[in-house]
Amino acid sequence: QVQLVESGGGLVQPGGSLRLSCAASGIRFSRYTMGWYRQAPGKQRDLVAAFSSGGIKNYADSVKGRFTIARDNAKNMVLLQMNSLRPEDTAIYYCNANLWTGGVTNTYWGQGTQVTVSS
Repeated sequence: QVQLVESGGGLVQPGGSLRLSCAASGIRFSRYTMGWYRQAPGKQRDLVAAFSSGGIKNYADSVKGRFTIARDNAKNMVLLQMNSLRPEDTAIYYCNANLWTGGVTNTYWGQGTQVTVSS
């Protein structure tokens, strides 16, 4: 059974920081691209950052220079350090695990964690 469990969300003032964590189980973690997505009310779910199994990181333009994604293959965890937070970063943040192999895509989602940036 695959589980992705996020933690670390909350309420923070503009300019503040939060760190999100995602603990994965039930997958061969090191083979997966791990990512963070977010969805604001009334909007689609968008990629925030991703970290491939080969070590390539990818960020949405809106978070470049402010957010950092990291992964620990020994602990099956992916982190998202969010600095200089803005009200527009308010959303539910979802952890994602994705693997494409042999023409088949395996993708899994966490339950999401709320991040609210407000004064």
